[in-house]
Amino acid sequence: MSIDLTGKKIVLGITGSISAYKACDIVRLFIRSGAEVRVVMSEAACEFIAPLTLEALTRNQVLTKETQSWANSLNHIEITRDCDLFVIAPATANTINKMAKGIADNILLETVLACNKPIIIAPAANTNMLENHQTKNSLKMLAVSDISIIEPQNKLLACGDTGNGALAEPSEIFWECSKILLKESFWENRRVVVTGGGTREKIDDVRFISNYSSGKMANSIATALYLKGADVCLITAAKHDELPKNIYTIDVESASEMLDFTVDALRVAKKGIMSKPSLNNPDAIGMIQKEPYLFMVAAVADFTPSYPQVGKIKKNDIGDNWEIKVKQNPDILKTINKNGIKTVAFKAETDKENGLKNAYDLIETKGVDAVCYNHISDENSFGSNENEIIWIADEREIALGKKDKLSLSLDILNMAKEL
Repeated sequence: MSIDLTGKKIVLGITGSISAYKACDIVRLFIRSGAEVRVVMSEAACEFIAPLTLEALTRNQVLTKETQSWANSLNHIEITRDCDLFVIAPATANTINKMAKGIADNILLETVLACNKPIIIAPAANTNMLENHQTKNSLKMLAVSDISIIEPQNKLLACGDTGNGALAEPSEIFWECSKILLKESFWENRRVVVTGGGTREKIDDVRFISNYSSGKMANSIATALYLKGADVCLITAAKHDELPKNIYTIDVESASEMLDFTVDALRVAKKGIMSKPSLNNPDAIGMIQKEPYLFMVAAVADFTPSYPQVGKIKKNDIGDNWEIKVKQNPDILKTINKNGIKTVAFKAETDKENGLKNAYDLIETKGVDAVCYNHISDENSFGSNENEIIWIADEREIALGKKDKLSLSLDILNMAKEL
């Protein structure tokens, strides 16, 4: 999935961690998305990776103790003045503890103290150093001070220990930074349920009835919502390995499972979200009530075997012909209680003549607020990375065009805000 960060300005701070080399991958992700990147490095960071490497990647001179100048903007006061985000990755335990106490004894920490833009850090340190009560208290203090923290990984560390402390994957750092840059007040702290994938209806323990849905459109919708700041619950029968790990995901198989989890997720969504205190708003604790949304993107199987079997049915026991008795699955959109939520349905049709009319009928027959209609053809087939959607709502239709599914999802969210 490609994210457009054109026009965004990011300052990347690098501290003296063995994982400093991963900063190159982080820079590449930002540059590839269209963002402008400038880098500031502590003296210890320069021992792990050469500033020249970052200059080659960013096409900007790196701010270090040696390069700081007061004749231009390459200094700890000016470098973050017009940036959109200051991300420190990796952030050592030493840096974390000093930041919490307002210490500025190197060029990077001086930059932190002078920065009045959003700051996000990605810790990387030995497990014992991160679990030390001083560091844990410092992380709590930074969180209350509106500094975002990207959780480290639990894995084999460079020191040979296994535990929590490895730098988060560059892709995850990119996701979390993009979320800060792209979030919108409309979607922020709004609970949204998304269903995706083609359900699988069990025949026996090795066979099932399903369809060609890849789940990519649902994954893109969930990702777009996450980037906009929504609290997303993705209920899916498809793969979702490439999604941001902080998207809450429920794996399901059958239509009945999807129905049960969707009903439960909507019940939770209607309760609202607990707000968090900060230095700017210490009394913020309370329920944030925003109308939830449901994006019904899943391709739910219409029928399921009446008598699913345990084990594998042998071919010799079946014979030359196999008649499987099936029954209709419950219609999820008809079954759920849509009071107090906005519902967007997805309708895929191969019938070019009647497909659009069938999509319009969904609004009347299933009580949804809007429909995303796409005509399935050889040029617009299941599993592709692009889609073509017609948005239907309020007795009118808007062609959103054909584009990659994440870009299309962002367009759909803009339309959904008007419901």
